[in-house]
Amino acid sequence: MTVTAKTEHELKMNLVTGADVLIQSILQEGTEVIFGYPGGAVLPIYDALYRQKVNHVLTRHEQGAIHAAEGYARVSGKPGVVIVTSGPGATNIVTGLMDAFIDSLPLVVFTGQVTRAVINSDAFQEADIIGITASATKHNFQVRHVRDLSRTVREAFYIATTGRPGPVLVDLPKDICAAQLVNEPHHSEINLPGYRVPTQVNEGDIHRFAEAIKNAKRPVLLAGAGVLHANASDQLRSFAQIHHIPVVCTLLGLGSFPASDPLFLGMGGMHGTYAANMALSECDLLINIGARFDDRLTGNLAKFAPEAKVAHVDIDPSEIGKNVQADYPVVGDAQSVLAQLEKVMDANPNTLEWLNTLNGYAEKHPLHYECSLENQSLLPQFVIERVCHFAGSDAIITTDVGQHQMWTAQYYHFERPNRWVSSGGLGTMGFGFPAAIGAQIAEQKKRVVAIVGDGGFQMTLQELAVVRELNLPIKIMILNNGALGMVRQWQEAFYGKRYSHSLPPVQPDFVRLAESYGISAHLVEKANELDTVLESAMENGEPMLIDCRVKQLENVLPMVPPGKGLKEMTGV
Repeated sequence: MTVTAKTEHELKMNLVTGADVLIQSILQEGTEVIFGYPGGAVLPIYDALYRQKVNHVLTRHEQGAIHAAEGYARVSGKPGVVIVTSGPGATNIVTGLMDAFIDSLPLVVFTGQVTRAVINSDAFQEADIIGITASATKHNFQVRHVRDLSRTVREAFYIATTGRPGPVLVDLPKDICAAQLVNEPHHSEINLPGYRVPTQVNEGDIHRFAEAIKNAKRPVLLAGAGVLHANASDQLRSFAQIHHIPVVCTLLGLGSFPASDPLFLGMGGMHGTYAANMALSECDLLINIGARFDDRLTGNLAKFAPEAKVAHVDIDPSEIGKNVQADYPVVGDAQSVLAQLEKVMDANPNTLEWLNTLNGYAEKHPLHYECSLENQSLLPQFVIERVCHFAGSDAIITTDVGQHQMWTAQYYHFERPNRWVSSGGLGTMGFGFPAAIGAQIAEQKKRVVAIVGDGGFQMTLQELAVVRELNLPIKIMILNNGALGMVRQWQEAFYGKRYSHSLPPVQPDFVRLAESYGISAHLVEKANELDTVLESAMENGEPMLIDCRVKQLENVLPMVPPGKGLKEMTGV
């Protein structure tokens, strides 16, 4: 009887919960920080977090948590990890999942779920998050047995980070996390039949690709975010310089090639530079490295690169030929493809005349705006240029979506990879500020500047509490034009200046708002006030908000109108 009692006592001492196994499994994947928000269905998980003293960032809204995880993933290259509760907690992160899915950011998101016994009964805070997120994730799981927890976590991280990165969701019924089991090593071997990651690049494709480059007279490299995901910026720069090929970046490819390099033509697409869009329109060989050929880049597809053969390199074979037919398709990551291509290149294309033509376009039609220090209207382009001057080339810049995003893409000179964090494919307002939080946590010693609009900032500004709580030295630049700027611009251009609900009549006092969170803030209304404030802010190790009252009716130019080709830019 004594032995039996002792055995029972030892067994109880050796029991852990499913939540303990979950947290241990997450940490075994090298996770350094978890972003989240608690609720009823994840209380067992948060109890395990309390016991295990994990680095957890409590955001003030689930959307803030997932955008912060995106910023962390974008800058660090590591998967962002999120925990939220069931029902509204889970549905509040769907926007972030879709954003990460389109922009290929590795996330692993854990959602609470009601107990297995009441699933599909419309229980309190129940939502079919598996069904809801099927099209917004690379894959999703619902754990049905405690024994599957460890393996599922490992598979989720593997899927999120291999091949084309993306978000993976794991749905966790509360009773799975609350269940007790013996604390022993758990079977965690990956079992993913049908999931394949491209490893070998076809040699024949590489040789045909090299021959096409050798014979080209007007080649152009189009660098997308795939260059950054593959850590291939050095290879891209070397390849372009050795073979004298000009480079155009997509919005999310900015930073993959230094802006100061003479071969750099700027961003292409709807608000791209004249030289970049002319290069895409007049090239005879378009070399796409890791870009999706989305509509904001191509404009009217029937008029896109009409004289060009197209080479398309992408880790995701489903992207090749999806929007633009590829004459030279190559499936593989950018780094390995560029390395193999360099090995077989035996001649350089003759691009001197082509480069002279493009340089002429750049000189004749540079990005431009009119501003003087005496001008009473503070222009947004001027603000971006001065931020670039004071923040420096090593700063990490995050943005929301809208006019300020496009001005930043145009006028901020990105010299290094992984310094630019923005929402591309989904165009998510409210992204920029929480993304800056994740970026600052990922790179604690780097300067982080969040450039946001007054509209988007109001969607996630509650995360000011996190900035103050963690004393993150983020600089928040609000380009405050008292408008939903890009909506207003389109209403001016295409809807007869009928500004329907794009000029909000009530705005908060952002300076007092920041101060209410214990964050210092400044109001800037004139161009000649800006430098003093910026210089002080960038040297200050504390968080700071700067409310820049910029000209309300300023437009982002040049612009390719909807339905037009890249050559049909206005405002050049």
